[in-house]
Amino acid sequence: MVGMNKRAFLFPGQGAQHVGMGKDFFEQFEEARNVYLRANDVLGFDLARICFSGEETELSKTFISQPAILVTSIAMLEVIKSLRGTGATACSAACGHSLGEYTALVFAGAISLEDAVRVVYKRGKYMHEATDKTPTGMVAVLGLTDKDVEGICQEVSSYGVVCAANYNCPGQVVISGKIDALGEAVKLAKSRGAKAVPLKVGGAFHSPFMASAQAKLAPELEKLRVIRASVPVVANVNAGYVREPDEIKDALLAQITNPVRWTQSMETLFRDGVNKFYEVGPGKVLSGLLRRIDPNKEVRNIESVHSLDAALSG
Repeated sequence: MVGMNKRAFLFPGQGAQHVGMGKDFFEQFEEARNVYLRANDVLGFDLARICFSGEETELSKTFISQPAILVTSIAMLEVIKSLRGTGATACSAACGHSLGEYTALVFAGAISLEDAVRVVYKRGKYMHEATDKTPTGMVAVLGLTDKDVEGICQEVSSYGVVCAANYNCPGQVVISGKIDALGEAVKLAKSRGAKAVPLKVGGAFHSPFMASAQAKLAPELEKLRVIRASVPVVANVNAGYVREPDEIKDALLAQITNPVRWTQSMETLFRDGVNKFYEVGPGKVLSGLLRRIDPNKEVRNIESVHSLDAALSG
C-alpha cells in the first residue's frame, strides 16, 4: 500500500523520444552528463550524440530509443535530486509505461543504471528482431470503450491475430497485430464512430508476436541483479505493486507479450490516495493521459530545464 504521502513519479516509454531531448540538462548539469557518460561506457557508443544531434530515423530504432529514453529520464532525475536534495524525489510509488517500468525500477533502487541500460538495449534489439518475422504494426483506436475494442479484435480474428496492447486511458486503446488484420479492425472501428491512428513503431509490441523477444530476454532477466525496491512500483502487466526481486523479474518478462494496463495502473494509485504526479522524461504523453483518466489529479511535467523550477515549486 502507498501510505499517506500522496505523490508518484511517472516515466515515459517508447515513442516519447525526439532529437535534442535532454541536451539542456547535459549542458547545464554535471549530474546529467555523468548519467549519459556512464550509459555510453555500457553501450560502447555515443548515445548522448544520438539523443542531442542524431537523425530522427536513428533515434527511433527500437534498440536506440529504449535506452535513450531511459537514460534521459534518469539524467533528469539526478538533477532533481541535486537541486532539492534527496527529499525532491521522495514519493509513495512509481510507474512507467512499458519501457518506462525499467526507469521506475532504477528510480526505486531495484536495478542499477548500468544494468538497466544493458538489459533495455537487448530488450530493444530482441523486439526489433521479432518484428522481422511477420509484417505487423500498432494502431491507436480513439472513441470506443475497452470492451468495444476487444470485441473488434475478436471479430477480425479470421484475418489474423489482433489484440489490445495498451489500455492508455478511457477512449484510447492501442491494438497490435498483423497488418491485414489491423486494416480490417480499423475499418470496423471507423464504421462505429472511432478514429484510428497508426503508430510509428516497428511492429506489434505487447502482443504474442513478441514471443521470440520474450524467450531471448528471459535469460537476461534471470541473471539481472535486482534488489528490493525502495518504493513500490506499479507493474504494467497487472496494475499491481511489485517490490521483491522475483516479482519484479516476472513482471518485466510478462510485459513483453501482454498489454500495458495504464488506465488500471493509475486507478491503483488513485485508490491509494495519490493525487499529485510528476512525469519525468521526454514528452508529455503521460500527463495528457492522466488528465483524461482523472482531470482532478495534479500532474506536472519535467522534460526540460525550463520546466524544472515550475514543476518543483509546489
